[in-house]
Amino acid sequence: MTKSQKKDLARIIIAGCMFAVLMILEHTGILPEIPAEGYNWLGLGMFLVPYTIIAYDVVISAVRNITRGQVFDENFLMLVATAGAFVVGEFSEGVAVMLFYQVGELFQSIAVNRSRASIRELMDIAPEFANIEKDGKLVQVDPDDVEVGSTIVVKPGEKIPLDGVVIKGESMVDTSSLTGESVPRKLRTGDEVISGCVNQNATLYVKTTKEFDDSTVAKILELVENAGSKKAKAEKFVTKFARVYTPIVVFAALAFFIIPSIITGDWFEWLQRACTFLVVSCPCALVISIPMGFFGGIGVASREGILIKGGNYLEAVADLETVVFDKTGTLTQGVFKITEIAPENGISEATLLETAAHAEQMSNHPIAESIKNAHTEAGGEIDLSAVTDAQEVSGHGIEAVLRGEKVLAGNAKLLNKHGVVFEEKESAGTICYVAKEGKYLGHIVISDVVKPEAKEAISELKDTGVKRTVMLTGDRKSAGEAVGKELGLDKVYTDLLPADKVGHVEDLLEESTQKGKLAFVGDGINDTPVLARSDIGFAMGGIGSDAAIEAADIVIMDDDIRKIAKTKRISKFTLSIIRQNIAIALIVKLGIIVLSIFGIANMWIAVFGDVGVAVICILNSMRILSRRKKY
Repeated sequence: MTKSQKKDLARIIIAGCMFAVLMILEHTGILPEIPAEGYNWLGLGMFLVPYTIIAYDVVISAVRNITRGQVFDENFLMLVATAGAFVVGEFSEGVAVMLFYQVGELFQSIAVNRSRASIRELMDIAPEFANIEKDGKLVQVDPDDVEVGSTIVVKPGEKIPLDGVVIKGESMVDTSSLTGESVPRKLRTGDEVISGCVNQNATLYVKTTKEFDDSTVAKILELVENAGSKKAKAEKFVTKFARVYTPIVVFAALAFFIIPSIITGDWFEWLQRACTFLVVSCPCALVISIPMGFFGGIGVASREGILIKGGNYLEAVADLETVVFDKTGTLTQGVFKITEIAPENGISEATLLETAAHAEQMSNHPIAESIKNAHTEAGGEIDLSAVTDAQEVSGHGIEAVLRGEKVLAGNAKLLNKHGVVFEEKESAGTICYVAKEGKYLGHIVISDVVKPEAKEAISELKDTGVKRTVMLTGDRKSAGEAVGKELGLDKVYTDLLPADKVGHVEDLLEESTQKGKLAFVGDGINDTPVLARSDIGFAMGGIGSDAAIEAADIVIMDDDIRKIAKTKRISKFTLSIIRQNIAIALIVKLGIIVLSIFGIANMWIAVFGDVGVAVICILNSMRILSRRKKY
């Protein structure tokens, strides 16, 4: 709990205990009842103590809004309703109504504030310095101070601070923070490089082509800020309702008091009826059951490993029509594995894998690691002494001598370069061709494996009413389209940077129906701009970055994307319960209001119309929790 929430909880406990004591005193006869003539000032004074403790912030907010011209809101409505209870001498009702209201507000506050946090970790992709060589020494300077055309030095493990062109050095660069692609990119002299990437294994000299304010990393930060400001927050239902309901009730009560009093001359009788009208008109059942309904939905979701950062997002999921996915780490596992071993010319799979693993023994590339790991997992061992003269051919693969025989392991260009006769294959994954002494041995396919539950997740989304499923990825076209076809996605966009993803989401938002909502599902820092721009942002919490989790509105803690459909089912049932509560409250209250007009309903019936209906609505809201296993 936050400090403010602890303070509110303490107020509720103190006021609740005092209220309970006063109720006991009142029902045991120790506290004097309302006298036949006059007003129970002692009772008023005693009940005003817990009322002041629990209601002072509502009263202050109501008065402040009145001075600003915003008269009719839920604070004003609560003030008028509870004041009416005190006027007619129903002090316990006045305190109880405000106490229940504050409990509901605290529940909603806890649900939101525990989950919501600012986007802090995104700043981690922003480089803190740039290395400039001066007088033979490296000097760290602020990236903002580096001019276009300057030469910066990026050591292994450092973030690339500015966009530019490599003028010296070769290295593997991790671009996952920008493209979402988990395979590092090989950079050589003459290649363009973008800021925010991480240099992995060799020093690079980069000639800058942009100032920091125009760099890729600066644009990403700006996108997040602007995207966040575009997202409108849904107004609370009670506030919308009160803008119409409150003035109608207040003016109706005034008319109900003044007009009959002038006609009959019985001012006190009609004041009592008008106050009874105000008490029963108090929307206690609504202000309690609505936040409790959302709190119940949020609670059920949290038990299922779904963290929802507020009732407004839970409500929006019910209207979900378009779901947009990132690929790597979201629809796929983000871990490269061998998906096919295809030996030829009479050799076995084990021999093909052993040959490739030995050739790749000195490489730390993810593709090489996947081949070596597969060989080890199959019970094989790598004899380091068996390999000599291993060298990496940039952009092609590995050439090595294995037990005196020359081995090639790489792409088609490598084998073509050495005149090896073979047939090129088509695959969505990365293909490693293997040859020995000019003889083709076969190929190995390494792929980012699709999550086993992904296809089922897409099908379940369709069943819940989602009309479009789309994938946005920084991966190449063949790999992206293969995943899209396998999963039955409606659209696939490939070779994208974060700015491109935001653009596509903007287009999809324009194509959506007026009521339909769009959700984006991602897991990396590069996804934060589009997570913020979408109507609803889902982050994969198990492997997702902290920045993506904090930018998202809903977090799937165990990375099971089937829970997106489950979230929608929880949302729809929660909203159905809330609508039932609204109908129950309005129908019962309307009936008692009519009875109060004719003097049939007294204050006790009015109390039932308020507190009793609130209890019914709360019990109905508990169905959300009891139905947990059926979502």
